[in-house]
Amino acid sequence: MNSETQQTYIRRRQNRFRTAPIDGQALKYLIYAGLSWLRTNQETVNALNVYPVPDGDTGINMVLTMQAAYDEIADSPEQNFGNMINAVAHGALMGARGNSGVILSQIWRGLARGLDGIEVLDGPNLVNAFSEARDTAYQGVVRPVEGTILTVAKDIARAAEATLVDTEDPIAILEGVVKEADESVERTPDLLDVLKKAGVVDAGGKGLFYILEGMIRYINGQPLDTPLATVQPLSRMSLEDAIGTIEPGQDYEIVVDFRPHDIFDLRKFYSGLEEIGTSIQVGEGEGLYRMHIHVEKDRRYEPIDYTMSLGTITKVYIENLIEQMEEIERQARGSAVNLSPVEPGQIAAITVSPGPGISRVFASLGVAGIVEGGQTMNPSTEDILNAFEGLPTDKVIVLPNNKNIIMAAKNSAELTVKQVAVIPTRSIPQGLAAMFRLLPRGDFDEVVAEMNTALEEVDTGEITTAIRSVEVDGVKVKEGETIALLNGKLVSSAQSLEEACISLIEKTDTSQYELLTLFYGADVSKPEANHIVDIIRAAHPLLEVELQDGGQPHYQFIISFE
Repeated sequence: MNSETQQTYIRRRQNRFRTAPIDGQALKYLIYAGLSWLRTNQETVNALNVYPVPDGDTGINMVLTMQAAYDEIADSPEQNFGNMINAVAHGALMGARGNSGVILSQIWRGLARGLDGIEVLDGPNLVNAFSEARDTAYQGVVRPVEGTILTVAKDIARAAEATLVDTEDPIAILEGVVKEADESVERTPDLLDVLKKAGVVDAGGKGLFYILEGMIRYINGQPLDTPLATVQPLSRMSLEDAIGTIEPGQDYEIVVDFRPHDIFDLRKFYSGLEEIGTSIQVGEGEGLYRMHIHVEKDRRYEPIDYTMSLGTITKVYIENLIEQMEEIERQARGSAVNLSPVEPGQIAAITVSPGPGISRVFASLGVAGIVEGGQTMNPSTEDILNAFEGLPTDKVIVLPNNKNIIMAAKNSAELTVKQVAVIPTRSIPQGLAAMFRLLPRGDFDEVVAEMNTALEEVDTGEITTAIRSVEVDGVKVKEGETIALLNGKLVSSAQSLEEACISLIEKTDTSQYELLTLFYGADVSKPEANHIVDIIRAAHPLLEVELQDGGQPHYQFIISFE
């Protein structure tokens, strides 16, 4: 499309929204635009993490929630605006992931309430809808916290009302809302001290801003696609995620660490890589770049040669993806999880698990269903609902095992006629402790009460790698160091995995515990895990220490203190 043709297209698009009625089909374009711009800025939202732990998934959760909302209407011929936005709200509800996704779905639910039955959008109705969205979002949170996406929802509702004084044009009102959303996000650190200390704005609020801004950008004919060259911190590159599905032509995975020459054109580098392969990622940290790409077998050395022409290579990694996927499948076949059968009238427990080893432990304790998920992979409301909806019982207990999954679990409970109780487990140790209280043939209310009580009888330790440098909770952290958390609070940062584990235990009152269970993650070998357990046993001979293969990503150890 040449420049003149593009400008004509942009003017037509602008005229469509500024002169023609905004109906259900127009809304479809706006939803897609909001989703596209949010996806473009997904990594920016992910990076707005208070703690330097690898759970920066707000951008991912909001994108997946919006994707579910768009999928609900993608093929719909509906012209009625109210009917279409109700479908959007339903899709967002079922696809909601993480706390940010659940609150976003509540915002869409409120907008749908305010616009129910509306044939075409007008200014007064839009203003009313933003007010409904604010109220619905606040009502959906037990203890609302200011300085979050809730505050942004409140501020944009106020801005919409203020704009209505001067105009009833819905596009002008939306422009005023976007401006206020941007400013509201920038004010969030002034309202929430933890954001100010971490030097970030609220991630959920930022995601909401991008959605709304994407709509205005589309109306104004501005681009929504991902910039050609994007760089993320080395510590945030998730090469495991890129392996997930092997497409034709992705026979080998190549990773090259290099230091570029003085003149380095990142955009040109990306263009060159696109001629070679797919699944391209580039990370940067302290002058060192990491290039990741998938290529055909016969081209596996081309990205290495190309990178060598642009800088000094320090490390090369080559992996046969086909063989790797076959090995993963072989391991999966050999580690099947046997779930407990459920009879009518019995209590069934559903749990969220981040790793195959942890899933096997839950299965041994009698769970009837397992939902894969955890940090950076929060399951949706629909995922959790599907895990228990088909069971032959109307008594269900759900263990989310992650603070960012609790809201989605509660959403699922509201979408069924079954009696469902969500135990607010925030960690794997809490979930396991609760499972020890499960009595399938017991009284439902009594079992729920017992499982809730069990949460107070266990503490949770976590060992992971810092994704950025920061000072939080009085602990100075450098990117790449191994950090320790106790019940979600950062307690130490160390140079080695061994040092981090020892420092975590030293931060606890070991006299109150009898048993330590360490679940080692996918990135820790069994000999390395055994070595650390031996050190802990030698230092604390009165403690019983057990080691379990957890298989969880991102966290080298999850530790249960009982």
